[in-house]
Amino acid sequence: MKRLFILALGLFLTSAAFAQNPIRLGVKAGLNLPDIIKGDGNNDFDTKLNPGFNAGITLDIPLITGLAFTPELLYATKGYKAETTFGDFTQTTHFIDVPILASINLGGSGLNLVAGPQVSFLLSTKNKFENGIGTVEQEIIEDKSDRFKKSLVGGVIGFRYDINNKVDIHGRYALDFQKNNTDGSKETPEFRNQVFSVGLGLKF
Repeated sequence: MKRLFILALGLFLTSAAFAQNPIRLGVKAGLNLPDIIKGDGNNDFDTKLNPGFNAGITLDIPLITGLAFTPELLYATKGYKAETTFGDFTQTTHFIDVPILASINLGGSGLNLVAGPQVSFLLSTKNKFENGIGTVEQEIIEDKSDRFKKSLVGGVIGFRYDINNKVDIHGRYALDFQKNNTDGSKETPEFRNQVFSVGLGLKF
């Protein structure tokens, strides 16, 4: 992960140095619709979406006409819901996401294709179990636990539509390339995160 940070920082600085237009800072926020792709462990149960959110800051660094480097720093919630024999289970995971994206303008319009790698850092996990008797909740600070990987590499693809030079709407799909762990069970299943998201961005 340290090498990946150095690479990302080098790309960021190089892009800024050769930018043709001023670098623009922005903020964004949106709705996350996360679920999981289960691995090969003991994962014989069905899951469904666990809606959450994302919010953070963005940079827009123009490179050449129609192409920009657009890295982001986001706080995001992910996870899943599952119906079990004994009740309803919800897992909500809290991440810092760092998408390292390229933005390609399509045909000189406000529509842009965005794509690139993403590094995600797990902060904490909240598990909630509900049945007809009551509710049990557990919050785990992940730097004190070895259950899940603390950092994951994934990819992002989506679109951004610039309503004007300050406001945009966007939608995207993000997928972890790495599994959260290597030994799945019903209590700690082996999976990869996937997230559909839509949101609004503002540039200054």
